[in-house]
Amino acid sequence: MRLRRFFASMVGRLFVILLLGMSVAAVGATMLASAKRQQEFERQNLNRIADRLQGFVNMLDGDPELRDRLLTVGGPAVRSLPEGARLGREDAALMGILDDRPGPVAHATVHFTSFRSCLPKAQELLPPPPQQQRRRPPHERDPAFIPPKCRAVQVPLSDGTVLSLALESPAIAHNGILAVDPLFLTLLVLAIGVLAYVVARIASAPLQRLASAAAELGDDLQRAPLPVTGPLEVRRAAEAFNAMQKRLQRTLGERTQMLAAITHDLQTPVTRLRLRLENVTDEALRERLIGDLGAMQALIREGLELARSAESAEPRAALDLDSLLESLVEDAVEAGADARFEQGSGAVLMLRPLAMHRLFSNLMDNALGYGGTARVRVEQGADGVRVRVRDSGPGLAEDDLETVFDPFVRLETSRSRATGGAGLGLTIARALAEKDGATLHLRNHPQGGLEAVVHWPAPPRPPAPRAG
Repeated sequence: MRLRRFFASMVGRLFVILLLGMSVAAVGATMLASAKRQQEFERQNLNRIADRLQGFVNMLDGDPELRDRLLTVGGPAVRSLPEGARLGREDAALMGILDDRPGPVAHATVHFTSFRSCLPKAQELLPPPPQQQRRRPPHERDPAFIPPKCRAVQVPLSDGTVLSLALESPAIAHNGILAVDPLFLTLLVLAIGVLAYVVARIASAPLQRLASAAAELGDDLQRAPLPVTGPLEVRRAAEAFNAMQKRLQRTLGERTQMLAAITHDLQTPVTRLRLRLENVTDEALRERLIGDLGAMQALIREGLELARSAESAEPRAALDLDSLLESLVEDAVEAGADARFEQGSGAVLMLRPLAMHRLFSNLMDNALGYGGTARVRVEQGADGVRVRVRDSGPGLAEDDLETVFDPFVRLETSRSRATGGAGLGLTIARALAEKDGATLHLRNHPQGGLEAVVHWPAPPRPPAPRAG
């Protein structure tokens, strides 16, 4: 699973691309270098063959009296060409080298012929004595060989005699084009792999920072701007991200200011309406009108609170959850509500105190208003901290457990409407929870009632106090 996630990430894909690309480039360069080295080796081998031929021909040309005897004895890998030897294709490479040499060999013609023409005498075919054979260590690889070749050479001498010679080039060991030292290949692959991983991490780091900044922006719109550093493309992305953040801040600020202005401007006509309603003689009608007016005031007030919950720039501080929840439960009990704090955990988190006060106040008001009771408990474990607020009401249908978080949603069939709420309490509560890195969800408790659960999966803890 970890490998699958790694190769699905940008780091993994860049790593694979770089590893394959650099490996192919390195292997290709090694093969080209080996081919070039092989060509140079063959050229040097032809020069050695030309040197042997030139030396032998110069002796024959310089001493005509010993020519027959020298031809009978032969030279180094050079002897008389047997009669009836068939000539094959020309050896243009060797002829090109001989053309640049002084003496009779400059006019020689060279053809490949059967290796039978170059076979030595029978006694020369015997293997060397055992003491002259080199023993190869067992760890050495079997070398590759350039196969032996036989060439028929016609050389016109200074006196007009044309000699026909058999020129032998024995088999020669060489490494070959594709022969690579395993240790060298292992070190090369390891070096390429390390380099590819480092380059992939460096290349993907700006994108990871941008993704982290985008995730933080969803929780805190007032976060610090993204640093504008790095290559040109990274700087442009950071500038665009910061510009987007400023536009969002300006938009939300304008929305909050608009709601605040509407709320303020509505206070005067609402107050006048309330005073005029006191003059309504029909008592039942007056009460209904006053109730509608109160609902309108609550709607305006909760809409303003929802806007402020998303824009709040309240700083975080070390907050004792047990103390906060106990104080909220005590306030509810003093107001005559059926509330109880059942369990604490001693958890201290870096949170926004006022925002958390509003969050849990909304959840407790929701539990008391719709369920009649509120039971609060805090649990701390390896997977984080959970705060549970449970009521004793009828609960909700499973399909409605997420719907109630939408703004202005009220479910008559499962919850009472006697409280006069505007349907924004849970919306505000979830916005406040997510802004502090928590999740909020509802569930029907197995023993009855609805339970709201606020969960911090990886709670940030305050720094430990220094001794002294």
